[in-house]
Amino acid sequence: MNLIGLADLTRQDVRDLWASVRSPAVPLGGNVAWSFEGNGIRTRTTFIQAFRELGLSFVELPNFLKTGERARDLAGYLDPFYDVYVIRESNHARLAEFAAASKRPVVNAMSSEGHPCEVLTDAYFIDSSIKPLEEARICLWGPPTNVMRSWHELAQVMGFTVIHACDPRWHEAKANVQFTAYCEQPMDVVITDAWPAGADDAAWSLTTAHLALMGQPRLLPTPPFSIGRELAFDPLAWPGFTGYAQKELLLPVHRAILQQAMSRP
Repeated sequence: MNLIGLADLTRQDVRDLWASVRSPAVPLGGNVAWSFEGNGIRTRTTFIQAFRELGLSFVELPNFLKTGERARDLAGYLDPFYDVYVIRESNHARLAEFAAASKRPVVNAMSSEGHPCEVLTDAYFIDSSIKPLEEARICLWGPPTNVMRSWHELAQVMGFTVIHACDPRWHEAKANVQFTAYCEQPMDVVITDAWPAGADDAAWSLTTAHLALMGQPRLLPTPPFSIGRELAFDPLAWPGFTGYAQKELLLPVHRAILQQAMSRP
Protein backbone atom coordinates (compact mmCIF):
# COMPACT_ATOMS: atom_id res chain seq x y z
CA MET A 1 0.00 0.00 0.00
CA ASN A 2 1.40 3.39 -1.00
CA LEU A 3 1.16 6.62 0.99
CA ILE A 4 1.86 9.39 -1.49
CA GLY A 5 -1.00 11.64 -0.40
CA LEU A 6 -3.70 11.31 2.23
CA ALA A 7 -6.26 11.02 -0.54
CA ASP A 8 -4.77 7.52 -1.06
CA LEU A 9 -6.33 6.44 2.24
CA THR A 10 -9.85 5.73 3.42
CA ARG A 11 -11.29 6.83 6.74
CA GLN A 12 -10.93 3.23 7.95
CA ASP A 13 -7.27 3.15 6.87
CA VAL A 14 -6.62 6.18 9.08
CA ARG A 15 -8.50 4.73 12.03
CA ASP A 16 -6.73 1.39 11.68
CA LEU A 17 -3.36 3.13 11.57
CA TRP A 18 -4.11 5.18 14.69
CA ALA A 19 -5.37 2.10 16.51
CA SER A 20 -1.92 0.52 16.12
CA VAL A 21 0.08 3.56 17.24
CA ARG A 22 0.18 2.52 20.90
CA SER A 23 0.90 -1.13 20.14
CA PRO A 24 4.44 -2.39 20.83
CA ALA A 25 6.76 -2.65 17.87
CA VAL A 26 6.74 -6.09 16.27
CA PRO A 27 9.87 -6.66 14.15
CA LEU A 28 9.01 -7.04 10.49
CA GLY A 29 12.43 -7.59 8.96
CA GLY A 30 13.20 -6.54 5.43
CA ASN A 31 15.03 -3.83 3.52
CA VAL A 32 14.19 -0.16 3.15
CA ALA A 33 15.34 2.08 0.31
CA TRP A 34 15.71 5.46 2.01
CA SER A 35 16.12 8.70 0.07
CA PHE A 36 15.86 11.97 1.94
CA GLU A 37 16.08 15.39 0.33
CA GLY A 38 16.84 18.34 2.60
CA ASN A 39 17.18 18.48 6.39
CA GLY A 40 13.90 17.26 7.88
CA ILE A 41 15.54 16.74 11.26
CA ARG A 42 12.50 15.38 13.10
CA THR A 43 11.26 13.26 10.20
CA ARG A 44 14.72 11.82 9.56
CA THR A 45 15.25 11.05 13.26
CA THR A 46 11.96 9.27 13.80
CA PHE A 47 11.90 7.26 10.57
CA ILE A 48 15.40 5.89 11.21
CA GLN A 49 14.42 4.95 14.76
CA ALA A 50 11.24 3.31 13.41
CA PHE A 51 13.35 1.26 10.96
CA ARG A 52 15.47 0.01 13.84
CA GLU A 53 12.52 -0.81 16.08
CA LEU A 54 10.93 -2.82 13.27
CA GLY A 55 14.12 -4.70 12.45
CA LEU A 56 14.38 -3.09 9.01
CA SER A 57 17.75 -2.65 7.32
CA PHE A 58 17.96 0.59 5.39
CA VAL A 59 20.17 1.74 2.57
CA GLU A 60 20.43 5.46 1.87
CA LEU A 61 20.12 6.34 -1.81
CA PRO A 62 20.76 10.10 -2.05
CA ASN A 63 18.84 11.93 -4.78
CA PHE A 64 17.21 8.66 -5.75
CA LEU A 65 14.61 10.23 -8.04
CA LYS A 66 16.86 12.95 -9.44
CA THR A 67 18.22 10.57 -12.06
CA GLY A 68 17.12 10.85 -15.67
CA GLU A 69 16.03 7.21 -15.73
CA ARG A 70 12.40 6.41 -16.32
CA ALA A 71 10.47 5.60 -13.15
CA ARG A 72 9.51 2.19 -14.51
CA ASP A 73 13.16 1.33 -15.10
CA LEU A 74 14.20 2.40 -11.61
CA ALA A 75 11.42 0.30 -10.11
CA GLY A 76 12.18 -2.69 -12.31
CA TYR A 77 15.84 -2.74 -11.35
CA LEU A 78 15.49 -1.95 -7.64
CA ASP A 79 12.28 -3.67 -6.52
CA PRO A 80 14.04 -7.06 -6.12
CA PHE A 81 16.35 -5.55 -3.48
CA TYR A 82 13.83 -3.69 -1.30
CA ASP A 83 10.60 -4.33 0.58
CA VAL A 84 9.55 -0.69 1.01
CA TYR A 85 10.68 2.77 -0.14
CA VAL A 86 10.60 5.86 2.11
CA ILE A 87 11.32 8.95 0.02
CA ARG A 88 11.47 12.68 0.69
CA GLU A 89 11.40 14.29 -2.75
CA SER A 90 10.35 17.80 -3.76
CA ASN A 91 9.12 16.68 -7.19
CA HIS A 92 5.74 15.26 -6.22
CA ALA A 93 4.83 14.17 -9.75
CA ARG A 94 8.08 12.19 -10.06
CA LEU A 95 7.43 10.54 -6.69
CA ALA A 96 3.88 9.59 -7.69
CA GLU A 97 5.13 8.25 -11.02
CA PHE A 98 7.65 6.02 -9.26
CA ALA A 99 5.07 4.76 -6.77
CA ALA A 100 2.75 3.81 -9.63
CA ALA A 101 5.58 1.90 -11.34
CA SER A 102 6.91 0.05 -8.30
CA LYS A 103 5.52 -3.22 -6.96
CA ARG A 104 6.68 -2.25 -3.45
CA PRO A 105 4.97 0.17 -1.04
CA VAL A 106 6.20 3.76 -1.30
CA VAL A 107 5.89 6.26 1.57
CA ASN A 108 6.06 10.00 0.96
CA ALA A 109 8.24 11.44 3.72
CA MET A 110 7.47 14.92 2.28
CA SER A 111 7.05 16.40 -1.17
CA SER A 112 6.15 19.76 -2.64
CA GLU A 113 2.47 18.82 -2.57
CA GLY A 114 2.06 17.06 0.74
CA HIS A 115 3.42 16.03 4.10
CA PRO A 116 1.11 13.13 4.92
CA CYS A 117 3.14 11.56 7.73
CA GLU A 118 3.42 14.83 9.65
CA VAL A 119 -0.29 15.56 9.31
CA LEU A 120 -1.32 12.03 10.32
CA THR A 121 0.77 12.54 13.46
CA ASP A 122 -0.69 15.93 14.34
CA ALA A 123 -4.23 14.76 13.59
CA TYR A 124 -3.68 11.73 15.85
CA PHE A 125 -2.57 14.07 18.63
CA ILE A 126 -5.70 16.18 18.24
CA ASP A 127 -7.95 13.13 18.07
CA SER A 128 -6.42 11.45 21.13
CA SER A 129 -5.59 14.48 23.30
CA ILE A 130 -7.93 17.34 22.44
CA LYS A 131 -11.17 16.20 20.81
CA PRO A 132 -12.31 13.53 18.32
CA LEU A 133 -11.14 14.77 14.96
CA GLU A 134 -14.57 14.89 13.36
CA GLU A 135 -15.74 17.17 16.19
CA ALA A 136 -12.63 19.34 16.53
CA ARG A 137 -12.70 22.94 15.35
CA ILE A 138 -9.43 23.28 13.45
CA CYS A 139 -8.03 26.46 11.93
CA LEU A 140 -5.12 26.41 9.50
CA TRP A 141 -3.43 29.80 9.56
CA GLY A 142 -1.28 31.01 6.69
CA PRO A 143 -0.65 30.48 2.98
CA PRO A 144 -1.09 27.07 1.34
CA THR A 145 1.87 24.74 1.91
CA ASN A 146 2.41 21.01 1.61
CA VAL A 147 1.25 20.65 5.24
CA MET A 148 -1.92 22.67 4.60
CA ARG A 149 -2.69 20.66 1.46
CA SER A 150 -2.39 17.41 3.42
CA TRP A 151 -4.82 18.81 5.99
CA HIS A 152 -7.23 19.60 3.15
CA GLU A 153 -6.98 15.99 1.97
CA LEU A 154 -7.45 14.58 5.47
CA ALA A 155 -10.57 16.68 5.98
CA GLN A 156 -12.07 15.16 2.85
CA VAL A 157 -11.08 11.61 3.81
CA MET A 158 -12.36 11.89 7.39
CA GLY A 159 -15.44 13.97 6.57
CA PHE A 160 -14.90 17.09 8.66
CA THR A 161 -14.55 20.76 7.72
CA VAL A 162 -11.36 22.69 8.37
CA ILE A 163 -11.14 26.50 8.44
CA HIS A 164 -8.22 27.92 6.44
CA ALA A 165 -7.42 31.56 7.22
CA CYS A 166 -5.14 33.22 4.68
CA ASP A 167 -4.82 36.07 2.19
CA PRO A 168 -7.85 36.01 -0.18
CA ARG A 169 -5.56 35.57 -3.19
CA TRP A 170 -5.02 31.95 -2.05
CA HIS A 171 -8.69 31.12 -1.57
CA GLU A 172 -10.16 28.40 -3.78
CA ALA A 173 -13.15 26.11 -3.90
CA LYS A 174 -12.35 22.86 -2.09
CA ALA A 175 -14.57 20.26 -0.50
CA ASN A 176 -14.43 20.29 3.32
CA VAL A 177 -12.29 23.45 3.41
CA GLN A 178 -13.74 26.83 4.36
CA PHE A 179 -11.42 29.65 3.32
CA THR A 180 -11.54 32.96 5.15
CA ALA A 181 -9.30 36.01 5.50
CA TYR A 182 -9.27 35.89 9.29
CA CYS A 183 -10.88 33.55 11.79
CA GLU A 184 -12.79 35.14 14.66
CA GLN A 185 -14.85 32.17 15.82
CA PRO A 186 -14.13 29.66 18.60
CA MET A 187 -11.48 27.11 17.63
CA ASP A 188 -10.01 24.11 19.46
CA VAL A 189 -6.62 24.22 17.74
CA VAL A 190 -4.75 26.51 15.35
CA ILE A 191 -2.07 25.08 13.07
CA THR A 192 0.63 27.09 11.32
CA ASP A 193 3.39 26.13 8.91
CA ALA A 194 6.60 27.78 7.72
CA TRP A 195 5.80 30.27 5.00
CA PRO A 196 6.84 29.44 1.44
CA ALA A 197 9.12 31.72 -0.54
CA GLY A 198 7.36 34.92 -1.54
CA ALA A 199 5.00 34.99 1.44
CA ASP A 200 6.53 37.79 3.48
CA ASP A 201 3.64 40.06 4.50
CA ALA A 202 3.88 40.41 8.27
CA ALA A 203 0.26 41.58 8.30
CA TRP A 204 -0.69 37.89 8.07
CA SER A 205 1.48 36.73 10.98
CA LEU A 206 -0.50 34.97 13.71
CA THR A 207 -0.70 37.08 16.88
CA THR A 208 -1.93 36.46 20.41
CA ALA A 209 -4.77 38.88 19.63
CA HIS A 210 -5.89 36.58 16.81
CA LEU A 211 -5.80 33.62 19.18
CA ALA A 212 -7.82 35.53 21.77
CA LEU A 213 -10.55 36.12 19.18
CA MET A 214 -10.62 32.35 18.61
CA GLY A 215 -11.22 31.63 22.30
CA GLN A 216 -7.67 30.84 23.47
CA PRO A 217 -7.24 27.63 21.39
CA ARG A 218 -4.34 25.20 21.49
CA LEU A 219 -1.49 26.23 19.19
CA LEU A 220 0.29 23.63 17.06
CA PRO A 221 3.04 25.30 15.01
CA THR A 222 4.51 22.93 12.42
CA PRO A 223 8.29 23.07 12.89
CA PRO A 224 10.59 24.59 12.01
CA PHE A 225 8.65 27.72 12.96
CA SER A 226 9.88 31.28 12.47
CA ILE A 227 9.04 34.04 14.93
CA GLY A 228 8.39 37.20 12.93
CA ARG A 229 6.94 35.34 9.94
CA GLU A 230 4.11 32.85 10.47
CA LEU A 231 4.19 33.63 14.20
CA ALA A 232 4.41 37.15 15.59
CA PHE A 233 5.29 35.88 19.09
CA ASP A 234 7.23 33.13 20.84
CA PRO A 235 4.88 30.11 21.09
CA LEU A 236 6.58 29.01 24.31
CA ALA A 237 4.88 31.99 25.96
CA TRP A 238 1.41 30.83 24.85
CA PRO A 239 -0.37 28.74 27.52
CA GLY A 240 -1.96 26.56 24.87
CA PHE A 241 1.26 25.67 23.03
CA THR A 242 1.14 21.93 22.35
CA GLY A 243 4.80 21.69 23.29
CA TYR A 244 7.87 19.91 22.03
CA ALA A 245 6.73 16.55 23.43
CA GLN A 246 3.83 16.47 20.97
CA LYS A 247 6.29 15.65 18.18
CA GLU A 248 7.45 12.53 20.04
CA LEU A 249 4.39 10.96 18.41
CA LEU A 250 6.20 11.04 15.07
CA LEU A 251 8.05 7.87 16.03
CA PRO A 252 5.06 5.60 16.82
CA VAL A 253 3.06 7.04 13.92
CA HIS A 254 5.91 6.48 11.45
CA ARG A 255 6.29 2.97 12.80
CA ALA A 256 2.56 2.35 12.33
CA ILE A 257 2.71 3.74 8.77
CA LEU A 258 5.49 1.31 7.88
CA GLN A 259 3.64 -1.61 9.44
CA GLN A 260 0.46 -0.75 7.56
CA ALA A 261 2.24 -0.13 4.25
CA MET A 262 4.12 -3.42 4.41
CA SER A 263 1.21 -5.57 5.56
CA ARG A 264 -1.34 -4.59 2.91
CA PRO A 265 -1.40 -5.39 -0.80
